[in-house]
Amino acid sequence: MLSGMCYLRNMRKTSKQLERYFKGAANHRRIDILFTVERNEGIVVEEIADALETNFKTISQHTKSLVQAGLLNKKYRGRQVMHSLSPYGKAFLKFMKSF
Repeated sequence: MLSGMCYLRNMRKTSKQLERYFKGAANHRRIDILFTVERNEGIVVEEIADALETNFKTISQHTKSLVQAGLLNKKYRGRQVMHSLSPYGKAFLKFMKSF
């Protein structure tokens, strides 16, 4: 086994790359967002904010961080942005559920 290397879904990831995922989800709101998006593929920020009873701006900032961390995908639909879990977001949720 190579030092500093981990395996995630048959893809080698360095500890630095894994750090990005963990830091991206290192907030209770972001974890809630991941679970909400899992249940509602293609959900928009306004719907996430309503589901979590949080304001739009807060959710928008957190979804941006999750996208940058590689845990969420976004797709534009007119003026709205639809969100879905990335393959790494799905793997990360699977890990969290097993904890």
